[in-house]
Amino acid sequence: MNWFEALILGLLQGFTEYLPVSSSGHLAIASSLFGVNADDNLTFTIVVHVATVLSTLVILWKEINWIFKGLFKFEMNDETKYFINIVISMIPIGIVGVLFKDYVEEVFGSGLLIVGCMLIATALLLTFSYYAKPRMKENIGMKDAFIIGLSQALAVLPGLSRSGTTIATGLMLGDNKAKLAQFSFLMVIPPILGEALLDGMKIMKGAATDEAQMSLFALLIGFIAAFVAGCLACKWMINIVKKGKLVYFAIYCAIIGTITVICSI
Repeated sequence: MNWFEALILGLLQGFTEYLPVSSSGHLAIASSLFGVNADDNLTFTIVVHVATVLSTLVILWKEINWIFKGLFKFEMNDETKYFINIVISMIPIGIVGVLFKDYVEEVFGSGLLIVGCMLIATALLLTFSYYAKPRMKENIGMKDAFIIGLSQALAVLPGLSRSGTTIATGLMLGDNKAKLAQFSFLMVIPPILGEALLDGMKIMKGAATDEAQMSLFALLIGFIAAFVAGCLACKWMINIVKKGKLVYFAIYCAIIGTITVICSI
């Protein structure tokens, strides 16, 4: 993988991690077009994932600071309840990630046919959420947090957008639009870091190897691209959810998904 391919894949990772169009799906499509496989280089995967997490910390630092200030008051306040909901939302993806991630990857892989089908499924979810009758609960409760967490666990399927699935689920549950996008992006930080940690442990234990050779410059380009794109996409997506314009992404996913399915048959 050269620096230009790292730039494109880094931009795709940063943008599509937060936009509801599936980062795994777009990386699989781009890798196929370039004739490279980002998964062969776990170091690159770890670098761009850490970059997207850092972009979330930058954009949502005010909210993160609010949570931790409340936590260290050691009382059951709004901040503590919010943190508990994030932990609850992590339970399903934690179980799937630790126990079934390798099985899911083995069964479904990242073939373009399954990617295309899951992109179409993402389009359907976004469409349903767009036409769902708004109820606008003031706060995201524990039950909703767990259900949103279940949807995040389903998004381990390549091509099924993690942000699209969690946000669409929250909208169909009637959660507050302004708070939903922030919750969706905050709840994804621990799973992304956990996945990067697991990949790093695989390399250290020798269970996986970096088959692709990359220069430090290419890794740096990929990191910067993913970070900048992540910052832009995170901020942009929060405003999009508030305005309820997800249907346009549904159209996009439907078109890209259909083309991908046709080309893979």
